[in-house]
Amino acid sequence: MAKKTVIQDRVKIRGIRKRWLVNSMGVVTLILLLAMGTLTLSLWAYYEGSMRDNLSSRASDTARSFSVYTRREYRTAAQDYVAKFPDKQKLEVQFIETDGSLLCTSYGLTTSGTMPGTPDITGAMESGDVKPWTGQDPQTGERIMAVSAPIIYQGTTVGVIRFVTSMAAVDRQLFLSIGVCTLIGIAILTMVYFSNLYFVRSIVEPLASINETARLIADGSYGIQIEKKFDDEIGELTDTINDMSLKIKQSEKTQSEFISSVSHELRTPLTSITGWAETIQSGELKDPGDVRKGMDIIVSEAHRLTNMVEELLEFSRIEDGRFTLSVEPLDLKAELEDAVYTYREFFRKEGIALEYTECPEEMIPISGDPGRLRQVFCNLLDNAAKHGGSGKRIDVSIAQEGGEGVIRIRDYGPGIPPEELPHVKYKFYKGSSKARGSGIGLAVCEEIITRHEGTLDIGNAEGGGCLVTIRLPIET
Repeated sequence: MAKKTVIQDRVKIRGIRKRWLVNSMGVVTLILLLAMGTLTLSLWAYYEGSMRDNLSSRASDTARSFSVYTRREYRTAAQDYVAKFPDKQKLEVQFIETDGSLLCTSYGLTTSGTMPGTPDITGAMESGDVKPWTGQDPQTGERIMAVSAPIIYQGTTVGVIRFVTSMAAVDRQLFLSIGVCTLIGIAILTMVYFSNLYFVRSIVEPLASINETARLIADGSYGIQIEKKFDDEIGELTDTINDMSLKIKQSEKTQSEFISSVSHELRTPLTSITGWAETIQSGELKDPGDVRKGMDIIVSEAHRLTNMVEELLEFSRIEDGRFTLSVEPLDLKAELEDAVYTYREFFRKEGIALEYTECPEEMIPISGDPGRLRQVFCNLLDNAAKHGGSGKRIDVSIAQEGGEGVIRIRDYGPGIPPEELPHVKYKFYKGSSKARGSGIGLAVCEEIITRHEGTLDIGNAEGGGCLVTIRLPIET
């Protein structure tokens, strides 16, 4: 199955290469064809136009020089002009009678009386203007250009002078030019092809490597990395895939650790509850004090178990988008004081002093969910005792700073290792702490405070210990 998938991917890669080359080569070929067509037409127009203009000018000048002769003088002069014509090797000159028959020609193989019968002759006699024509000679079948000019004596056309030249030389020159252009076009196409082939290979091969690595990640090889070879878009894609791979690996590791941790955390209170319940049920405890002590442990562990399950449910609601707030006007100071008074006696029994510093303002009005905020305060106080209880002191203060109500909770424990500070609010993260817990309490607190448009900052205090700062906007 894996082999079949690799083959399919190779076909896709070849498809990308083929599509890229066909598209790019198709565009370049079309451009070259249009350029060559335009150049060919331009060359053809240039060569033929130049020849036509030269012949037309010569025919016009010669016809004007013959316009001084009478019909009889014109014939004699024509014979003499033909006999002395200097360009017999490359140009034929003909004198045509008014009936279209040939009077004389510089081309010895053409006899007098022949009827050339081309449109330029009749056109010149009918319009009285110079008329060019290009086509196949009726007698020889050769492609020629002919220019006819009427010879007019005192308003009467006495004949036509006609210059005829072969187009073979022009055609050869044109074909030679087209051949050179074609060779240049082929050279350009070859260079474009190989440059495109190199360019496509530089893209397709890294993509194939990235694709193979992505498949390995999908198959469970989390954390695998791709070698980065380019500092371009391909390099950025490589960085993204590598980062995704590491994050998936970290997430997988964190999730595994979370499952292990939660399993352990659930097992501990359940073991205590089960053990004391069985002991009490067996009747082994005769002393009422011991029975009461066992019941207290059962109740305490049941509360801890309930809180842990509540945290998990809260986190599940956040993940599913079912987490909501019941917002109402409230006094932030009063809500915090209720939590402080609740925990002060509890901490005193644990040997921890809870010091509270209130603000001079009578109240700090905000809009919020009192139950959710109480949940945050209790969770942070629990954390302070759990992780910093060794310092035997926790300081809580509230103040109004600008347009914000600011709550600070500080313990005097060992603090948080600097390298762990950026991650402490991540879900399931417990770092190096050995304290019991699910690792999602701070993630829930962060979500609650964020939804109140506030901030939750966690850092180390000067002199040791951890400092948590909550900022919430005051209702105006």
